Amino acid sequence: MRREIQNPELKELIRLLRRKYGELGARIWRDVAERLSRPRSRRAEVNVSKINRYTKPGDVVVVPGKVLGAGRIDHPVCVAAFAFSANAKRKIEAAGGECISIRELLERNPRGSGVKIME
Repeated sequence: MRREIQNPELKELIRLLRRKYGELGARIWRDVAERLSRPRSRRAEVNVSKINRYTKPGDVVVVPGKVLGAGRIDHPVCVAAFAFSANAKRKIEAAGGECISIRELLERNPRGSGVKIME
């Protein structure tokens, strides 16, 4: 038996992502919504070191979960996630990157073109 998501902010975000997928047909938002719908223990937790390893300067990355601060990052990237640890946010911004919410990324890039999903 699957439990219902209790976090109202998360529920609204998932609803918005699915609506954007229906309107625009951008499959990335359906995929992100499905990944956010998972139980918390199965949601993505990505370290800054992994973002550093798999991105180039200027890339846009979405993490359907939380970004953690282990490791270092040496180039600027735009990272959208449901949550950031304080340490991760500090390291990304120190490298010249930016930390935004998934909702903000959705407003900036409704079609989701050029966005990488990192898990």
